[in-house]
Amino acid sequence: MGDDKEDFVVTPWKVEGVVDYDRLIEQFGTERISEELRKRMYKITKEKHVLLERNLFFSHRDLGWILDEYEKGNKFVLYTGRGPSGITHIGHLVPWIFTKWMQEKFDTRLYFQMTNDEKYFFEPHLSLDDVRKFTHDNTLDLLALGFEPENTFIIQDIEHIDLLYEIAVEVARKVTFSTVKATFGFDNSTNIGSVWHPAIQAVPAFLHSWIYGKKTPCIIPCAIDQDPFWRVTRDIAEKIGYYKPASIQCSFVPGLKEGGKMSSSEPMSAVFTTDTPKMAKKKVMAAFTGGRTTVEEQRELGANPDICSVFKYYNFIFMPDDKDLADIEKKCRGGEILCGECKQIQAPMMMDFLEKHQAAREEVKDRVHEFSADRLRDDIRR
Repeated sequence: MGDDKEDFVVTPWKVEGVVDYDRLIEQFGTERISEELRKRMYKITKEKHVLLERNLFFSHRDLGWILDEYEKGNKFVLYTGRGPSGITHIGHLVPWIFTKWMQEKFDTRLYFQMTNDEKYFFEPHLSLDDVRKFTHDNTLDLLALGFEPENTFIIQDIEHIDLLYEIAVEVARKVTFSTVKATFGFDNSTNIGSVWHPAIQAVPAFLHSWIYGKKTPCIIPCAIDQDPFWRVTRDIAEKIGYYKPASIQCSFVPGLKEGGKMSSSEPMSAVFTTDTPKMAKKKVMAAFTGGRTTVEEQRELGANPDICSVFKYYNFIFMPDDKDLADIEKKCRGGEILCGECKQIQAPMMMDFLEKHQAAREEVKDRVHEFSADRLRDDIRR
């Protein structure tokens, strides 16, 4: 999507340009998260979350209904996932961090889908061994955030197709080729695996209801580029006997280059969870900022944090305290701090985050099997 003023593209497989989120909400047909909805969530959670407070999770479908059901005593399940096409970068962690908070505060189950089949269909350079390797590697990043196995079930599409297939064929029969063509831009060159995949990606929204024989609400925390999948899923949900899945959506963690988001295909645009701290520092120090051409000009006129990737990292991850964030923004706009100085503040934060995350990855390496959706096979009620 785009216009004469500013072009940007948002699909489940590609995000390019400077995203206008108001236009995206209008295009996708989602709703802004209102202050009323935030207050309703906090009444239940007894705690605010910085990603909600700063409107980084900003859009939703049926969040109000999910809260209605919860207040009636009808618990919901969470569903989110990852397409394992490469190494995890910092941006991927943001919706997972928020998902963990929701899981803890609402005391509910998470179904996490690793769409290794999707990446095999859509990425011709990847082999089955590649997507399996990335599935394992990405799982370590998820578990390093502190999820516990009692309420966390990781579904690997290829390995767990027996859990997914029956619901997928129900979905597939209700979704026409014209629908997926219009929604995802498929054409005659698209392989049939890609055309089929939206049916598989719909399944975890209904899996709990199918396994346990009781319709259960589901909400999907995700980046907004995934919304087209849920539009298709919602269109057919009631036709096959399930609730429409709700969703709560975040904006994109910016890349380190000007405009766009982090990309695994551009190594210097992203900080990866497996980067050495030294490499992460190098990337932060080379990041795009909103600084002026000369030191003198910046001291006089200040810089622009609105377009600065370093400031946005403070906003998303590294400065949860609003006073700290406001202070560095004031200094930036007032010319009290130069971009190099600001980067020198953030680089140790990034390095410390990575060191702790990588240590946590090591600790969970022998626990991956504890989270496997294999456990669900014994619970299926026919």
